[in-house]
Amino acid sequence: MALTDAKIRAAKPDEKPYKLADSGNMFLLVHPNGSRYWRLRYRFLGKEKTLALGVYPEVSLSEAREKRDEARKLIATGIDPCQQKRVKKSVPDVAHTFEAVARQWHSSNKKWSDSHSEKTLKSLESHVFPFIGARDITTLQTPDLLVPVKAAEAREIYEIASRLQQRISAIMRYAAQSGIINYNPAADMAGALTTVKRQHRPALALSRTTELINRIATYKGQPLTSLATKLTLLVFIRSSELRFARWPEIDFEKSMWTIPPEREPLPGVKHSHRGSKMRTPHLVPLSRQALDILRQIHTISGEHTLVFTGDHNPWKPMSENTVNNALRLMGYDTKVDVCGHGFRAMACSSLIESGLWSKDAVERQMSHQERNGVRAAYIHKAEFLDERRLMLQWWADFLDANAKITVSPFEFAKLHSG
Repeated sequence: MALTDAKIRAAKPDEKPYKLADSGNMFLLVHPNGSRYWRLRYRFLGKEKTLALGVYPEVSLSEAREKRDEARKLIATGIDPCQQKRVKKSVPDVAHTFEAVARQWHSSNKKWSDSHSEKTLKSLESHVFPFIGARDITTLQTPDLLVPVKAAEAREIYEIASRLQQRISAIMRYAAQSGIINYNPAADMAGALTTVKRQHRPALALSRTTELINRIATYKGQPLTSLATKLTLLVFIRSSELRFARWPEIDFEKSMWTIPPEREPLPGVKHSHRGSKMRTPHLVPLSRQALDILRQIHTISGEHTLVFTGDHNPWKPMSENTVNNALRLMGYDTKVDVCGHGFRAMACSSLIESGLWSKDAVERQMSHQERNGVRAAYIHKAEFLDERRLMLQWWADFLDANAKITVSPFEFAKLHSG
């Protein structure tokens, strides 16, 4: 039963403190001396906590409920009301708040692309500043820095949690290097997150390549969808790199597709600015088969800027689910069997198993980041372009061969070299 003013006034002190329950986990704590305190019981990050809402009658029943509702809204958005209350009690020098220093750090990174800079700031505004943005950065300790990280982890957005940890560490390192703090407590954040096994995109076993090629060949859907699926298999680039492609990127004479770091955004199309994921131009040599498919696509969308136009609006790209929807119509479970992104794994495995191509050429064509910093310094300008041209043509010929009879990459390599 919810409390009423009459019940509260009628409550008499007892030898021990006792509670009068109201709705929403709020209660009135009545002490033996007659004082009465509003409290809210709640759980945050798995721990039970109690928030003080004021003293009755200075804070009336209706006012206490308003404070309760405000606190519950904070909890729903991932903010601890007790922590928020502590922050409001001591407002530090504005220049030394975590948010102020974080914004200084953010503006100091001049090499970021506009999209990455915007994305980084938004993640801080959404996931970090509500927790520790108003805190004096000189007073923050490791547990304080982990609060927004653990909040993201509790919501099972593990990749965001990991990036928040990295960004908070970078901000605190910047503060230490700038002389704002004497010790960097972020150094002790390592190992705080639960390691989550990365879920790889499904890809067919290479022994099923013939089956896949034949299903694609007999697909009865939209012609542009069929051609997009075939081209994805031939060039194995990422979905956004393909979907947002523009005709000027493709040089038919040089048989080369140059995916820029960023593209001109399309009005009303989310992420349409995305180009190469590595934020450097990505060169895609085009095999004879890929060029033939692009010429067919040109008869459909050549009068427009976009290569892969939408069904109903040629100024917008095809849906991000187009290739996967086609695969589902072909009888594949795109969460278990194969998805469009899984073509990359099939191509990479085949190229490596052939024994013909250097790992550097394969990795460069996959547009993977070199993880070894020292090695990256030596090879970052190497394109291995001549080898990659031969490699992409070999891959297209390998797929043609498998359309007739299943042959392994190693076996085809032996035939190819002979």
